[in-house]
Amino acid sequence: MNEYQLYIDGEFCEASDGNRFESTNPATGEVWATAPGATEADVDRAVRAAKRALTEGDWPALTATQRGRLLYRLADLVAEAAHDLGSIETTDSGKLAAETRAQSAYVADYYRYFAGLADKIQGDTLPIDKPDLHVFTTREPVGVVAAIVPWNAEMFLTATKVGPALAAGNTVVIKASEVAPAPLLAFARVIDEVGFPSGVVNLITGFGEPCGRALTSHPMVDKVAFTGGVETARHVVANTVHNLAPVTLELGGKSPILVFDDADFEGAVNGAIAGNFGASGQSCVAGSRVFVQSGIHDEFVAEVVRRAEQIRIGDPLADDTQMGPLATVAQRDRIEDVVAESTAQGATLHTGGRRPEGLDDGWYYQPTVLGCPDQDVRSTRVELFGPVMSVLRFDTEDEAVTMANDTEFGLGAGVFTRDVSRVHRVSRAIRSGIVWVNTYRAVSPIAPFGGFGDSGSGREAGMDAIHEFTTTKTVWINTSTEPMANPFTIR
Repeated sequence: MNEYQLYIDGEFCEASDGNRFESTNPATGEVWATAPGATEADVDRAVRAAKRALTEGDWPALTATQRGRLLYRLADLVAEAAHDLGSIETTDSGKLAAETRAQSAYVADYYRYFAGLADKIQGDTLPIDKPDLHVFTTREPVGVVAAIVPWNAEMFLTATKVGPALAAGNTVVIKASEVAPAPLLAFARVIDEVGFPSGVVNLITGFGEPCGRALTSHPMVDKVAFTGGVETARHVVANTVHNLAPVTLELGGKSPILVFDDADFEGAVNGAIAGNFGASGQSCVAGSRVFVQSGIHDEFVAEVVRRAEQIRIGDPLADDTQMGPLATVAQRDRIEDVVAESTAQGATLHTGGRRPEGLDDGWYYQPTVLGCPDQDVRSTRVELFGPVMSVLRFDTEDEAVTMANDTEFGLGAGVFTRDVSRVHRVSRAIRSGIVWVNTYRAVSPIAPFGGFGDSGSGREAGMDAIHEFTTTKTVWINTSTEPMANPFTIR
């Protein structure tokens, strides 16, 4: 049994009430680890530690270059620990080890990117429209950041928050999900080794009540960066009425993939497979609505079904496994209900739709392809976070765009076509924060990540992320040798 601890003010510790909860390996259904459930008192201690570190001690005295050096060291240590961190994430969440290990290694590049930006955060000199006044701006840290991370891409979604936050000079309290918290609690050991001043980075885990509520409403929290579901996000935003902290929301999606007749056929099939069955469909950018032009629709569906039935399902730690289990049994149960409802509404079950044989101990579900007559079918409306692809037919470009935009979400989208003009028209017309053309699920620390509508607000990664974690200060300097003029009129 693996026992993890909280990390507060530079020390590993238990919850103040001694409470622990269990974490289950979704591949086996067995409890493999325990973690402390942070209390309101633990949250308060972590936030106060972050507040103190923000204004006192070594951290505020560091130059931007020195902050960058610490982030470079963090990057190196993450790269060294990537295999182990990935294995822990796989054991706790069921995601493929091939992906979690590679993703943990790539996460190091996120920290390197933001390390390089640390001393390049700059303001502007303004050509002000008044004589004898020199005006410039600076970008300063927003303060104490509450970073709330879900279970499905923990190392990655931590880096997109912690990297820019620390580069800008903030301090951070990270809350790991109560589902699969082990990777981030293990990451705390890496944080400890870096040598950040005590309180700069704190890591806790616990449930929405009291931990999440206490953190997002805490009066000393200056910024909330949240990744998760829409309903939880509504609670987070409501909680910030108490501290008026600005919120960055990276939420779910129901992303469309548009496949035109002229698309590279194999590339489009690979894109649909990646967008739906990669990570067992447990991705916020899952391209779970696949719109296929009539000329290739039947051939496309047949090939996707053939490929789906060849996917190797099994132990996520095994090198030859292509799809592992779902993270929770509740998630699998919900998917089963939605698929059953969708077929009752007229969807055609082309393949899948059940639990695979021989894998009874874990929370597995077959890659599933539904042919849907329209978007009244439930599988086309709700984020399933599982390996379920809904395929719909379209005839014209305008029809495809209209269907793609018929959603409250707007995170990702895929477009597969050889027509360059169409690429520009469609990518401009689709309402989503990310559009992949002739590819899917590509990410980089250089490229902003975020969505529209119910998919959230704000951006992670890229220079945009730095702006999310800084605030602008405007400085006015009177350069005249004369006294200030009439104090009763605006200057």
